[in-house]
Amino acid sequence: MATLPTIDHELLRTFVAIVDQGGFTRAAQTVNRTQSAVSMQIKRLEEDVIQRPLFVRQNRQLLLTSEGHTLLGYARKILSLQGEALTLLRQPDMVGRVRLGVPDDYVMRFLPGILKTFSQAWPLVDVDVDVHCAPSSVLSQQPQGSLDLIIMTREIGDEVGTILRREATVWVSAESHCTHLQTPVPLAMFEAPCFCRRHACNALDRAGRAYRVAYSSPSLATLQAVVGAGLAVSAWMRSLVTADMQILGKKEGFPELPEASIVLQHTSATQSPIIDSLAEHIVEGFRL
Repeated sequence: MATLPTIDHELLRTFVAIVDQGGFTRAAQTVNRTQSAVSMQIKRLEEDVIQRPLFVRQNRQLLLTSEGHTLLGYARKILSLQGEALTLLRQPDMVGRVRLGVPDDYVMRFLPGILKTFSQAWPLVDVDVDVHCAPSSVLSQQPQGSLDLIIMTREIGDEVGTILRREATVWVSAESHCTHLQTPVPLAMFEAPCFCRRHACNALDRAGRAYRVAYSSPSLATLQAVVGAGLAVSAWMRSLVTADMQILGKKEGFPELPEASIVLQHTSATQSPIIDSLAEHIVEGFRL
């Protein structure tokens, strides 16, 4: 009786990455291989294993063939089952609690996706994630060991830990309002001390632009509500700007603001696979 060929899980992982990322180039980055290596993997999968084409190019788009669609469903199941098996085997070391400190700024924008992928990676593991929301200035003063991981905004050159991303700080106002034309311009700012608040006020002072801090809050949701209602102008990281807001610049009379870094600090003295795993998911989550 002829023995059927087996499918290397790395081939399946690359195949799924190509589908999810929409092409060979981005998939190569996902699986940490060169584009030529990814192409060779798919050629091997198509010619030696499946013996059918899995992709077809149409109008510069990469589309799945009918065989590709069939394989995709099985590939996801196989990789998921493999992950569950590893989870069960590692479960004794993957039980516990992670204490994560993060500013309110990033909770809505980044944390849901990070926690979702983390829970999907470890569906059968008993892990509690305690999220402590506080401004970066407060988190940076936490006693050593009180938190396991901390996400913070730091000035360029003052980073300690893993740099998750660097972003511009921008002026924002409601798209449908002309609040930025008022004199003095009303501001809605994070409570002091705050990187965005300090640099925003200093920049307006240097530019000779009159302003007043009309609203102050530690909550991004509160500031977004105030700005969205057309009551004030604010300044925060570009990734936090929503679709109903406009970015203001020199044309509107607002000076350029400096970039800032978002960093991850591993502050726990305890070596824990679960803490390391969440840290990896945070790094990936901020790359998106």
